[in-house]
Amino acid sequence: MPRDGDQTRKKIVDAATRLFYGEGIRAVSLDAVAAKASLTKKTIYYHFASKDELVAAYLESQDQPTLALYQKWFNNTDGDLSDKVRGIFDGFATAASRPKWRGCGFLRTIAELASTPGHPAVKAGAAHKKRFENWLVEVLNDGAVRNAETVARQIVVLLDGAATVMLIHRESVYVHTAGEAAANAIAAAIRADLG
Repeated sequence: MPRDGDQTRKKIVDAATRLFYGEGIRAVSLDAVAAKASLTKKTIYYHFASKDELVAAYLESQDQPTLALYQKWFNNTDGDLSDKVRGIFDGFATAASRPKWRGCGFLRTIAELASTPGHPAVKAGAAHKKRFENWLVEVLNDGAVRNAETVARQIVVLLDGAATVMLIHRESVYVHTAGEAAANAIAAAIRADLG
């Protein structure tokens, strides 16, 4: 067992992440997390006051890596702004086509906890979605897109909708279709500004 408190906390969150993402929040007990982390349940309670706090820590641990992935897909796509935003969807379609993909962890967690809107994990998930939206607003503003806030919201709705439909049908064509709609929304906003 790592002696350093931060390492132990990370070990707990890593084990919880694998279990919560793979099996769902409600299906996983703290006993299961303790076993996966090769720690005692007492050790988990030393670092987290409750399972709710651990679930929030799981989502918080996924925030920056997920945002960085979206930014990577955007930056690695050649072309204009519409192409680059479509690149986010293309990257997501590839990731979501992997056998181990179980859906958007943020959306799945929020759905499981929908009856408890004040839950810390719901707040963590909402904060992540808002950070992604704010990043899109910045990107769209830099690209001189008119009504950047509205277009960013449209893209968020398209991406989250694509994640949901991909989970249902397991066909990436839905994600690519949503990406095309996002690219069209950007092109339409740019044309409106030129017209």
